[in-house]
Amino acid sequence: MGLRDDGPGAADAVDAESAPLALKILVAGGFGVGKTTLVGSVSEIRPLRTEELLSRAGEHVDDTGGVGRKTTTTVAMDFGRITIRAGLSLYLFGTPGQDRFWFLWDELSQGALGAVVLADTRRLEDCFPAVDYFEHRRIPFVVAVNCFTDARRYGAIEVARALDLEQGTPVVLCDARDKDSGKEVLVRLVEYAGRVHTARLLDAVGAPPGPH
Repeated sequence: MGLRDDGPGAADAVDAESAPLALKILVAGGFGVGKTTLVGSVSEIRPLRTEELLSRAGEHVDDTGGVGRKTTTTVAMDFGRITIRAGLSLYLFGTPGQDRFWFLWDELSQGALGAVVLADTRRLEDCFPAVDYFEHRRIPFVVAVNCFTDARRYGAIEVARALDLEQGTPVVLCDARDKDSGKEVLVRLVEYAGRVHTARLLDAVGAPPGPH
């Protein structure tokens, strides 16, 4: 039996198929909703944080209603990494929640597979800007309701209606402090974003011709 020769590109193809995949994910939402907590709870590396103490100078621009015990705020981004399975890692970028830092969002969103929009039912309106941002830029996202102990509980359907989400946008309930809960949110996002990007690719190339 002779040796099989698949040509010079065969080894490269095998290497490409087995190469580890790293995906960029954004974690967004309003001020004090738990973005830093989520990134920190799921990250397998020590997360990079850019937090500063809240100051009196920011009292008039940082609405701490409902999160009165919060003493710090993210001023650039949070960064963490989690391995979902062998060969698949997610790089997490937590965005700052205040209006004055939104100029960073365009830079952070470059090359992102999708986003998690964290929501607090006590301040649900705070996540509207993030929802609008990702919808307008056609970036797939899931809404993750961070279930604070002193917040009224609502079902996923109720939250989707209140936010007027586009049909099919997933809403999941979570505890941002719990690693398994946070990981489940990320798995849901990767699955959903994969379906969205696949559908767009098929639309771009056109449907395959049917049998004659």
